[in-house]
Amino acid sequence: MSYSLHRGAERDLTEAFRFYKAEAGASVAGRFLKEFERVTKVLEDFPEIGTPTNEGRRTYPLRGFPYSIIYRSVDAGVRVLVVRHQSRDPTLGDDRS
Repeated sequence: MSYSLHRGAERDLTEAFRFYKAEAGASVAGRFLKEFERVTKVLEDFPEIGTPTNEGRRTYPLRGFPYSIIYRSVDAGVRVLVVRHQSRDPTLGDDRS
């Protein structure tokens, strides 16, 4: 199994990384990316672990950071649709598939 990133999720991840790098330094930004990678590996191995939301989507939080991954199980693995800050509009990325 593997994961793929929706173009919007890629932007979300890049924005969050840049924020952490600018505000907290490269070390924290690096930890954020490592946590993202850790969670995607968990999701690849256990795609049903996330909390169901709507339209076949699931959500799973990052540990130590106020972000969640919104994803969908697909034949090839996991499709990451949104990397969303937990205080942002909960409908952000609803149009992504």
